[in-house]
Amino acid sequence: MMSPFPLLLVSILFSALQAKQFTKCSLSQELNDLAGYRNITLPEWICIIFHISGYDTQTIIRNNGNTEYGLFQINDKDFCDSSQNLQSRNICDISCDKFLDDDLTDDIMCAKKILDIKGIDHWLAHKPLCSDKLEQWYCKVL
Repeated sequence: MMSPFPLLLVSILFSALQAKQFTKCSLSQELNDLAGYRNITLPEWICIIFHISGYDTQTIIRNNGNTEYGLFQINDKDFCDSSQNLQSRNICDISCDKFLDDDLTDDIMCAKKILDIKGIDHWLAHKPLCSDKLEQWYCKVL
């Protein structure tokens, strides 16, 4: 009988290859399409994402019976479909797992829908941490 260890190892390595840990500047470049949408600045987004996911695409947080996924911590109660929450409204019409890879196209699309529906204060870090004094969140390329 074959050991399940090689399959587990391949699975872990494949997941690690799809994950991405951004820096402030690399994320700023990726989020250009989001800058200015609904008058939210790029430094506000960089600050929010730092506080909710640490710039890590693989971040998953379980919170009050719901699960939040990826850089933007998009929840499976309202915005994406997961096996964890069969009652999801799935407003973004996407699997939550898509928010865990390094392709931010679908993440940004869903973040825009969240902004349209709930506004920036949907992300609880915004008001207390990311609404003013944003100088540190600008990317300064030397």
